[in-house]
Amino acid sequence: MAQRLRPRPAQSSAAPAGTRDADFAYLNSGEVYLDSACQTVRPQPVIDAMTQYFTQYNACGDRARYAWGRRVDAEVERTRVAVLRALDLPRRSYRCSFTLNTTYALNLLLQQIPRGRFDRIVTTQTEHNAVFLSTMTAAARLGVPRVVVDRTPEGRVPAPGDGLDSCLVVVSAMDNVTGTLTSGLDELIERTHRRGGMVILDAAQAAPHALSQLRGLRADAICFSAHKMYGPALGVVVATEELLASLDISFVGGGQVSEVTADGFTLRGELHTRLEPGLQPWGEIIAFGAALEWFTARHARIEAAEHELAGILHDGLAALPHVRILGTTPTPVLSLEPTRVDAHRLAVFLSQAGVMVRSGHFCAHHWLAERRSLPPLVRFSLGAHNTPADIEMALSVTGRLLRGL
Repeated sequence: MAQRLRPRPAQSSAAPAGTRDADFAYLNSGEVYLDSACQTVRPQPVIDAMTQYFTQYNACGDRARYAWGRRVDAEVERTRVAVLRALDLPRRSYRCSFTLNTTYALNLLLQQIPRGRFDRIVTTQTEHNAVFLSTMTAAARLGVPRVVVDRTPEGRVPAPGDGLDSCLVVVSAMDNVTGTLTSGLDELIERTHRRGGMVILDAAQAAPHALSQLRGLRADAICFSAHKMYGPALGVVVATEELLASLDISFVGGGQVSEVTADGFTLRGELHTRLEPGLQPWGEIIAFGAALEWFTARHARIEAAEHELAGILHDGLAALPHVRILGTTPTPVLSLEPTRVDAHRLAVFLSQAGVMVRSGHFCAHHWLAERRSLPPLVRFSLGAHNTPADIEMALSVTGRLLRGL
């Protein structure tokens, strides 16, 4: 039988221990969503902010002088400031831009790095396709070697055999298969900077699950997804002025230029615009501001609650027959290999019983399929909406299915 969490004292601005936060009251109690690693469900204040934009001041930002447009500009700027505050990074040297998603953000950066700036690109074997593929094409465009290293068992990124001189290092802060945090990031950043290199972090999983580990890291760019952090579908880039100013801009359009002639253009001085060609998703940006306000007020409690639930989920799944869990440490992102049933079939069976999990290789095809020769897996990933009752239901249903094989 699944264990029950011991009740914790109720805290202000939070649901009573063991109950769902009131901001997720719209969720059906008979369904358990365990795919937050793809996208989180949105708390009510985020839904309200999005609705308010569409119904009260649905205007373009960054170009309109009328009242609705000015309000959009003010709200968007508030979100940019909130992002930097959440990461504890100074406004004097960092800028915040918005894109489609993390993959798009990484490609925008890597495909506009000037030739001759770096001697090589360094990444690791365990990266999400967002990093793994974009570093391939960037290295080919720049004409430099791409060095792929093995992480240490504790998740550290070692220097390649010939060091980190003039390297562009692109790695995740937390992987999306086992939830392993990258250790020693501050040391990696300092060591790379000392040798004339730069570090770009994929923080898509770390931002929602380990924000406290990201705060204050002086990477050259940090990319993450609002939709994994309780906001709308949106990518976020926080980058240094130095990196943004150095880009060889080839993705260009309205919103980025101050002057255009028959044969050329002048880029605007506001460096965040270097990654924002064309009309931006104003409503999504504004609603992400609401998500950040909601999340940053709770992230320590959310991390603690996820840690407790992850422990129960890990121990409960480890006790079941016909499965092998990847990784030994309970994390909010947990993947397993079912040994007597195809992972996709198991996910369908779980869904029919009201438990929604992911199946597949989770955009880590090289690491899982090629390097480790693993079949499709099943992934359980937690979010702020999950409760002990969700975990009990997931374990009960999964156990019943596996014991019947």
